[in-house]
Amino acid sequence: MKLWKKNTEVKAEIEKFTVGKDRELDLLLAEFDVLGSLAHTAMLAEIKLLSPQELDNIHKELKTIYKEIKQGHFIMEEGIEDVHSQVEHLLTKRIGEDGKKIHSGRSRNDQVLLDLKLYIRSEIQKTVAKTQLLFNRLIQLSEEHKKKLLPGYTHLQLAMPSSFGLWFGAYAESLVDDLLMVQAAYKISNKNPLGSAAGYGSSFPLNRQKTTDLLGFDSLNYNVVYAQMGRGKTERCVSTALASIASTLARMSMDICLYMNQNFGFLSFPDELTTGSSIMPHKKNPDVFELIRAKCNKIQALPNEITMTCINLPSGYHRDMQIIKESFLPVFTDLHACIDMMDYMLAHIRVKDHILKDEKYKHLFSVEAVNEEVLKGIPFRDAYKNIGMQIESGTFAAPSELSHVHEGSIGNLSNDKIVKEMNKVTEGFNFGKVEKAISDLLKS
Repeated sequence: MKLWKKNTEVKAEIEKFTVGKDRELDLLLAEFDVLGSLAHTAMLAEIKLLSPQELDNIHKELKTIYKEIKQGHFIMEEGIEDVHSQVEHLLTKRIGEDGKKIHSGRSRNDQVLLDLKLYIRSEIQKTVAKTQLLFNRLIQLSEEHKKKLLPGYTHLQLAMPSSFGLWFGAYAESLVDDLLMVQAAYKISNKNPLGSAAGYGSSFPLNRQKTTDLLGFDSLNYNVVYAQMGRGKTERCVSTALASIASTLARMSMDICLYMNQNFGFLSFPDELTTGSSIMPHKKNPDVFELIRAKCNKIQALPNEITMTCINLPSGYHRDMQIIKESFLPVFTDLHACIDMMDYMLAHIRVKDHILKDEKYKHLFSVEAVNEEVLKGIPFRDAYKNIGMQIESGTFAAPSELSHVHEGSIGNLSNDKIVKEMNKVTEGFNFGKVEKAISDLLKS
């Protein structure tokens, strides 16, 4: 079944090429296609394009289909082109002529736009929840290990003392900024495109605000041409935000791979969480973190892939947009797996203590020594030169204590402030509004 089919049979080779992976990927959009149809038909009834009885018949069966989707019983039948066709086909088969009326006032163009935005909203909510769990883990580890010192590096050379409190806390705060980007992408996604039809509106007196309210959107994509121009742009914005989280995970994974190396030896994990070598019996490889790093680097390439797909397209819909689905729809699953695995591994991390007692790290304290002299009234440049001369002559003695008290330093992590920042960001998503709207739509 094809919604656009007339009397001409399209060659099988053309059909196979143009449908691509839509049938399998569209299963991810099925529940959202039904939600969109529930809202759209409620609006059609309001403007008298459906009778109350027709609406009742349609809504009862759409809700049945929705339950089947949630229970995993929904399939794409052979010969059905996409999820929109499958839902309409099922509806018509079960309730007859009324099912043929649900497409009035919309196009597959605004239908798939809507499905994608509803899918994105749902997946972002899962992303935020998983990121919050990882954030909480990092804050907990930061507090637990805040007194354990760690070498800090610049240019991969020994620089200044750091701590595991700072290291874990740094990645926690990074996730706050990552979710700010996700929030911006969420706000871009949380605008209703339904009613833009093929990109030029409709002669029906559609009530676009009605579907906006029913689906819990913050507002509309008002201009119908821009609504269609949002295809590709929305995915690019969202993938850029997800790439920000991926960047944090990839960078931490690299740190962990480095710190697990025997030449560093700052971290370790239980043997059952590492892998071995087929030839070297001593090996305990950080495969999990190498794969997180690789998967997250791949995610960071996605915004550019989407950009290059859309870069030379004029306004209006083009079939080029279809192939974005192949890379974009699975990205949430891939990122969620990486977040989950990072959290799981960190729950079992082992942190070494007294690392800086090793003689090779004594020069890390040179800045402390310089600052001590400055506090005694010696100009900074003179103090810098004095300590430098001691290092060169081999007479430098590292200070026995650190005194870092400003916000965000070794002695004052400010984790409570970082937690407040995260809470402020997560509250800004206002997921409750969407949850209520969808709940009301399904029971109305």
